[in-house]
Amino acid sequence: MIIRAGLGIGVLFVAWVALLAAVMSLSRSAPAALVPAALPGFAAALPANISVIEQTALGTVLASDNTDLVRQLYRAGAIVVLPAGLAGCAPLG
Repeated sequence: MIIRAGLGIGVLFVAWVALLAAVMSLSRSAPAALVPAALPGFAAALPANISVIEQTALGTVLASDNTDLVRQLYRAGAIVVLPAGLAGCAPLG
């Protein structure tokens, strides 16, 4: 029973993160991006037009005026890119 509940919570969490990542990829309404996990060398591979706004325990918050932000972050080594800075989002700091 406990194992099933743990698996259910894990599946729910993964589905929630996947939904947020899909929204970030399809919609350009988020003013910033949260990268909770990235490959080694991610920061060095970032293009010059992307600014690191904040680094927290949850990950790195980045922003750019470029409309191709999500694709550039994945190219630089982000494992997942989530929306940040939207009204209603929990504060990161």
